[in-house]
Amino acid sequence: MGLNKEELFYNCMDEVNRRINLYRQKLDTISGENEENKFHPDFDEYGNKGEMLTEYEENSTNLDRVQKMKETLANLDMTHRSETVRPGSVVETRNSYYFVSVPLGEIDMDSGRKVYAISTDSPIYQQLEGKKAGEKFTFNESEVEIEKVL
Repeated sequence: MGLNKEELFYNCMDEVNRRINLYRQKLDTISGENEENKFHPDFDEYGNKGEMLTEYEENSTNLDRVQKMKETLANLDMTHRSETVRPGSVVETRNSYYFVSVPLGEIDMDSGRKVYAISTDSPIYQQLEGKKAGEKFTFNESEVEIEKVL
């Protein structure tokens, strides 16, 4: 397969941490705890206090979601090998790689390959779950064969 599963895990963790930092920065800015500004934001900048609170709640919800993703990722057993697709598996098809983990989307690898980090809630995982190398699944109206499962 030539795909470094450890590198993939760390690239995913880096992306999760990047998103956590992004949402924390947004929350700090909204709450006025931004290190650069050290002031309470003017409500007029956000239209009104209600809009500011809505934005704060949205970012807080996103932060919670991404922190749960980090926990899920950290709890994956990356050393366990399975012939069937399950959480923690890397699935190789002719055109794509899928990492059953958390919904991060496309992850770039040092080798230049792209891996799609997907969750167990994703439609493609519903097609992949429990399948082995050599088996086929349908995705986006195309039949796809699994070449390898790591």
